[in-house]
Amino acid sequence: MTLQGKACVITGAGSGIGRATAIRFARANANVFLLGRTGAKVESVRSEIEQAGGAAVAHEIDVSNRDCLFRIMERIERACGGVDVLVNNAGHSSPHRRLLSTTPDEIDAVIDSNLKGTIYCTQAVMPSMLDRNDGIVINVSSIAGVAPGLLGGMIYSAVKAAVINFTAYLNDEFKDTNIRVSVVIPGEIETPLLDKRPIPPGASARKTMVSPEDVAESICFIASLPTNSAVPELVNDRPCAATFPTSLPMLGYSGPVTSPLSTKPNCDRLP
Repeated sequence: MTLQGKACVITGAGSGIGRATAIRFARANANVFLLGRTGAKVESVRSEIEQAGGAAVAHEIDVSNRDCLFRIMERIERACGGVDVLVNNAGHSSPHRRLLSTTPDEIDAVIDSNLKGTIYCTQAVMPSMLDRNDGIVINVSSIAGVAPGLLGGMIYSAVKAAVINFTAYLNDEFKDTNIRVSVVIPGEIETPLLDKRPIPPGASARKTMVSPEDVAESICFIASLPTNSAVPELVNDRPCAATFPTSLPMLGYSGPVTSPLSTKPNCDRLP
């Protein structure tokens, strides 16, 4: 499948993986719809895409606000006739990582952006996808959802595991349709969110991380597959950074997993 002329919605599109994916989709001549909480950021990405000759529309939206989200999605579907590819990328972690230090507000915020937003966006596009019997949903999780640890944090790890589980659920519910759902599971990513960590990693640590562009290539690959092909789960990490089983939890694996989130840094000083 080519992405040319396809309507592609990307959440969390103002920076990091979302920005890189939007730019990569635009290079493939997709019609890109950028959703993000910070209007100035998604507008900047829109401008960058258009200056390069691509097509993009930006919307400032908190994806956990279901009513506002559905109104935006209705506008997008009226404009393009239906969303072909949804990339659920919006999300963030909490300032506190430990069970007893993470506040209720932090728990709610992480669940809202990572999980509720993913569910709401999928609910918004699914009726049209079912009517057309075609569509691709790509959820962005994290290796923290497979190998939880202090670096990812308590609530972020739990929620990213839920995103993996949600993906498996969707593939079961819609297994008799042409709708395909995938989850991309990146390792540590060199994004601006690193600067918001309680202990931001140094330059040497960042050199070992996967880039947003690496993940964007994986997402674009999945979105470009023919209708009779699917990748339910893809781990996006450097081979030297982690050892992964050939089959992860969504596929029934229950053995040990090591990753940079559980083996690299000393987390004793994390709040």
